[in-house]
Amino acid sequence: MGDRQDMKKLLKRSVQGVFLVLALPLAAIAGFGAWSEGFRFSAHACALAPGIPGDYLRIAFYKLTLQSCSLDSRIEFGSFFAHPSASVGEGVYIGAYCVMGKCSIGDRTQVASHVQVLSGRRQHSRDASGNITGAEGGEFLQVEIGTDCWLGACAVVMASVGAGTTIGAGAVVVKPIEAGVVAVGNPARVLERVTVTDSSVPRVAAPQKT
Repeated sequence: MGDRQDMKKLLKRSVQGVFLVLALPLAAIAGFGAWSEGFRFSAHACALAPGIPGDYLRIAFYKLTLQSCSLDSRIEFGSFFAHPSASVGEGVYIGAYCVMGKCSIGDRTQVASHVQVLSGRRQHSRDASGNITGAEGGEFLQVEIGTDCWLGACAVVMASVGAGTTIGAGAVVVKPIEAGVVAVGNPARVLERVTVTDSSVPRVAAPQKT
């Protein structure tokens, strides 16, 4: 059994190595994360690669271009990062058609499909005449997503989320959410707190009265 697992691990590392080589031209176009326009072009191209090969290609590309990215994570079809300053921990899963801004995603966090994690920008800045400015008119801030989080389908996250927290499907996070809770709604509010009775099995506690 141990020999079989070692062989599977070796095979996986070999495949990852092949895709790192295949991703090199796209990473070079992106200036290995230093050229924003090239990064956007390559990220969009990687997003359209189908199937398991596409998953390997995306992770390899982001390994070469993001601030940090574990090869043992997975990014599904149609999903892409908009900023090379993002980071992806180990064992992270990102579902299909997600848009990830300037963010940090902790180990083992899972993101369902159609989730947007937006850069924590001061939204829709306006000039003295009241005209809306472009992206250059505001400041982009890092959104921190903790370890062991779950972001439900179609959630929109604009503020940091603490470790072990679940964000419900369709929730809109506009203010930081603390660790170890379940938050739902628009705007997202804490519904329940999570306690841990075993290191691998979280349990939902009764809601606290406020």
